[in-house]
Amino acid sequence: MSRGTGKRYDETFKKETVKYILENSKPITQVARETGVNSNTLHGWIKKYGQQPEIKAAQTFSTPDAELKALKKQLRDLEEENEILKKAMHYFAKSPR
Repeated sequence: MSRGTGKRYDETFKKETVKYILENSKPITQVARETGVNSNTLHGWIKKYGQQPEIKAAQTFSTPDAELKALKKQLRDLEEENEILKKAMHYFAKSPR
């Protein structure tokens, strides 16, 4: 199955979309509907571009509560990734070579 059948977006559009999401603290599903871009694609863009200095600087929090909420979400996501990696590690450690 080929992955080349989807739409292609230029780097500027991707970065601006990520910046828009982070600046406005909008749900990804809402931005996906607004832009016509798949939400999974947007998640990938955020992961790829979200840590770049010019985009990270754009991320503003309206209140300390908003920042705390974002940090808690990031912590949950990282803990979930850790659990997945642990399960994968155990799976591959058990499998015969």
